[in-house]
Amino acid sequence: MCDVSALDPDAVTLDVLARLQLSSRRRGCTLKLRQASRELRELLAFVGLEEVLRVETGRQPEEREQGVGVEEERELDEPSA
Repeated sequence: MCDVSALDPDAVTLDVLARLQLSSRRRGCTLKLRQASRELRELLAFVGLEEVLRVETGRQPEEREQGVGVEEERELDEPSA
């Protein structure tokens, strides 16, 4: 867990965080970002690193809302409902 509340949302910060995540994964760990500013979260999304650099939102996994357009899986040969 890494508290990033005092970090500036810029390219240097993203570079450091990405390198920390890579180093963590090589050691079998995962880096999670805590208290990320809205600007930092938006920058992560903009550059496509939001899936790589996971930001703790304070919400429990079961509280997550299902994304729009997500459908249940079914077999291809089943007729649609």
